[in-house]
Amino acid sequence: MDIDTTIHDATAVLSITGRVDAMTAGELEGAINGRIERGDRKIILDFTGLAYISSGGLRVLLATAKKLHNEGDRFALCGLSVEVQKIMNLAGFTAIFSIYTTASDALAAEKETKISRQT
Repeated sequence: MDIDTTIHDATAVLSITGRVDAMTAGELEGAINGRIERGDRKIILDFTGLAYISSGGLRVLLATAKKLHNEGDRFALCGLSVEVQKIMNLAGFTAIFSIYTTASDALAAEKETKISRQT
């Protein structure tokens, strides 16, 4: 698994490639927690390059959602492959998380949210 991070305005986009399984879920959790510890409260996980996510990876997503639940926090997923989308559907996560087609869509939704909060 590889994780590349880019910052767009105040949003950290973590692009995940490979597999998130029992062996790599801790690495993903560490990367996310590291961003949160740096003060990043808006995080998008880009799963465009993700081939598989296990129950360990799903646990990381839930733990992150619990940490990023305050006013102004944001946690979203994007770029789900058909296989990962199926796993999210089966786990009921599509009702829990904001899921977008692309990182650009997720970032645009963040800007819309910011605008609506200001008005």
